[in-house]
Amino acid sequence: MTTEHISNGLIGASIRRVEDPLLITGKGCYVDDINLPGMLHLVVLRSLYPHAKIISIDTSAAKAIKGVVTVVTGAELPEHLNINAQVMFPGQKIPPHPVLARGAVHAPGTPVAAVVAESRAIAQDACNAIEVEYQALPSVQNAEDALKPGAPLAREELDNNICYTAVKKGGDVDKAFAQAEHIVRMHIVSPRQVALAIEPRGIAANPDPMGKSLTVWLSTQGPHRVRADLAGTLGMPENKIRLIAPDVGGGFGSKGPLYREDVLTCYFALKLRRPIKWIATRSDDFVTTIQGRDQAMTSELALKKDGTMLGLKVRVVANLGGYLQSSTAGPPQRMMAMAPGCYQIKDCHVEVVGVFTNTVPTGPYRGAGRPESVLNIERLIDKAAKDLGIDRLEIRRKNFIRPEQFPYKTGVGMEYDSGDYFKSLDKAMKLSNYQDLMRQRDERRARGEIVGVGVSTFVEPSGGAGFESGTVRIERSGDITVITGSSSHGQGHETVWAQIAAEMMKAPMDHVTVLHGDTYISQQGTGTFGSRSAVVGGGALATAAQRVIDKSKRIAAHLVEAAPEDMVQADGGFAVAGVPEKKVSWRQIAAAAYSGKIPQGMEIGLQETCFFDPRREAWGYGAHVCLVSIDRETGAPTIEKLVLVDDCGVLINPMIVEGQIHGGVAQGLGEALREQMIYAEDGQVLTGTLMNYAVMRAGDMPPLTLGETVTPNPFHPLGVKGVGEAGTNGAPPAVANAVMDALAPLGIDHIDMPYTAPKLWEAIRQAQSDRA
Repeated sequence: MTTEHISNGLIGASIRRVEDPLLITGKGCYVDDINLPGMLHLVVLRSLYPHAKIISIDTSAAKAIKGVVTVVTGAELPEHLNINAQVMFPGQKIPPHPVLARGAVHAPGTPVAAVVAESRAIAQDACNAIEVEYQALPSVQNAEDALKPGAPLAREELDNNICYTAVKKGGDVDKAFAQAEHIVRMHIVSPRQVALAIEPRGIAANPDPMGKSLTVWLSTQGPHRVRADLAGTLGMPENKIRLIAPDVGGGFGSKGPLYREDVLTCYFALKLRRPIKWIATRSDDFVTTIQGRDQAMTSELALKKDGTMLGLKVRVVANLGGYLQSSTAGPPQRMMAMAPGCYQIKDCHVEVVGVFTNTVPTGPYRGAGRPESVLNIERLIDKAAKDLGIDRLEIRRKNFIRPEQFPYKTGVGMEYDSGDYFKSLDKAMKLSNYQDLMRQRDERRARGEIVGVGVSTFVEPSGGAGFESGTVRIERSGDITVITGSSSHGQGHETVWAQIAAEMMKAPMDHVTVLHGDTYISQQGTGTFGSRSAVVGGGALATAAQRVIDKSKRIAAHLVEAAPEDMVQADGGFAVAGVPEKKVSWRQIAAAAYSGKIPQGMEIGLQETCFFDPRREAWGYGAHVCLVSIDRETGAPTIEKLVLVDDCGVLINPMIVEGQIHGGVAQGLGEALREQMIYAEDGQVLTGTLMNYAVMRAGDMPPLTLGETVTPNPFHPLGVKGVGEAGTNGAPPAVANAVMDALAPLGIDHIDMPYTAPKLWEAIRQAQSDRA
């Protein structure tokens, strides 16, 4: 594996993560490590039916079990205990989402009763003793099927299965298609995936003795946002809830929203005035945590015969599941921002239809609508190149947005900040030795092998969803405390934030302490998701640090009786320009700041807070190249080479960037090759355990070659862009194009992911049969 980067002091240095020693020695503290005196345990009884009416629930046997504290059904809970979703579109339907089902269930795994007991084992035994009588109702699992006339209603209280319809237009699409000399049409389905964080969801709640305040430990990506939602649901003042995100074992978007079990745990803790814990089993996590992807895209690309792209039409049918979480409606909207990809397509029409089905709710999963958007345009472009007899690299280059056109406003109204898509593609060609790959492919094909080469180019928006906060405080000792509203669950905040602060303030990294994940310590924040940490959280930190530097410079000048403009930063503080021995340390500056020995009119103290909102996303990009071979006898695909060139602006810690790319690629390859959440025709979950959900394993990963280009973000104080989802964006379409290239000599035009061996074997057999 090869990696290139530019190092410049601490920013740009591959420093090992300071978080890791505790974690790799087993000394981390996760939610399940929280054990308090008198702690009770919550277990939830779930429906096996995807859609059913609840006729009766008999809890008498469960209540009689020794050690059971309480057993509750939905009918016995206050009616305000619901999960609330945001209205994102006019006319959007938001059906009830009670924390325990009332009257009916609309997805497998829906909670119908809750047991609180002295131990988890007792609570589980009591759950097993509850008898529920259901009347099965017709169900629908596929979103496109749910739109057909006569389809079962996923939610019987609604008149159809459409949650919302949203449209984004740009230019004159009808004119573009009227002028087209060729139109490419495709129907592409992205498989449903499970986030599968290594730590399942969990929560512990401890009330004060009077039951008027609550301390909550939650495996979450956004402590402040979830606390606000929790307070609203419980009817509690937000500042009476202290929410702590301890060590969090991954999230990938799935630990963003408030869940039913979170509300139940806190409700019972307050009601019983005892600490309570709920930890999901892996089986729970499969059917209660939001899942990702599951979008069907029907698209048309209008072109001239020379490959010039004229117009684009996309219709997305998105499977939302049976209930709306706070973030469920969001991922399908990405198509309305990303449909044109890297290309100059000014005439666009994008329609998104969100559909209810009797499946587990969907929501953000690493990429959150980005991978579907990239897959759609990249498959269209490869098909267009094939149809028109144009080299697939040349059709991309012909339509790329040119470097001098940035900032560039796309056909769907987004403004890309900066980029050089030619440069990243050229570098990917060089690192992959592309011409040699093509020669090898042709030679191996001549020997009867099934081999293909695929390319994808893509954009990656990052840093949206509003503000993030950062505080920088110089302690009396001169040490630096950084408090961020962003919340780490594997991204390396404690390392990267220390690098930023130490570099900007010319201080040793070990003098910087980074605090996060506790709503009683940190100022209001938004959280960590959508590749936003460095972009928004880092921007807040850099801005706050600069304010501290500006104030400190004035204090230092005051102490040495110099003009502020004569002061320059020096290691460990400030010095007079040209007189390095006339230096003031951070300790001296802090002592003056807190003792009042400061310029007249200046406020005492040395702390600054910034709520940073760039009001625009940062647009990273990249190019990936893939070499795939397929065993003719078994259908098994093998990725023999995968080259990844990404541009995320200025790299703060290249080693952590590499790790983010590796992780994204692993999950992207899971989508491309193995993973799919499958429901039977009767709605039963078929892949709800690790025995049959084929998650990528370390041994399944192909060799990776990493490269980079660096295009600083001109609208950011550090010049950074996000990178956490680059691998899930670029790798799947590169694999898809490689697989389709491999199968093209057999006359196979398109197969949807995942490319499992049985699926490819069947396609090869069918193609050979058709040719016989």
